[in-house]
Amino acid sequence: MADGRPTVNNGQAGGAAARRGSDWGNRPVTTVRYDLPTPEGDTIAFWEAARDGRLLIKRCTACGAFSYYPRPFCPECWSEAVEWHEASGRATLYTWSVIYNNDQPPFKERVPYVAAIVDLEEGPRMMTNVIDTAFEDLRVGMALQVAFRPISEEYTIPVFVPA
Repeated sequence: MADGRPTVNNGQAGGAAARRGSDWGNRPVTTVRYDLPTPEGDTIAFWEAARDGRLLIKRCTACGAFSYYPRPFCPECWSEAVEWHEASGRATLYTWSVIYNNDQPPFKERVPYVAAIVDLEEGPRMMTNVIDTAFEDLRVGMALQVAFRPISEEYTIPVFVPA
């Protein structure tokens, strides 16, 4: 710890790691962010649009069904003829839970918060957060509108507010 950074203590002072010549006990401590997405393949366009304040869902050109979460096929007819569609951003509250305890970083600093499932106007259900409303005002069928919350310098997530 010559540079002043905290280090990982693997509990094996001079133990197996030291005998193997490992530097495991001297690695800097890092905090894992459990709220950050891993954009890849079919989700990259979704996260780029969210950063720009747009909610994208998939639309099947074979059967017309809308779907969310992003995937390379239609969950209704299994066609691969799907394209991005900008959702209206309107939704209704299907169900929710107020989370009072979550020890995973960075959620611990956010409690209490509302984890919810909303019905998008286009049809798909989406897991999200509802913000900017008192917990006691939440109601099944409540009209909501998408909003966007930056969660890091790189990522923005869609959340919902009362319409």
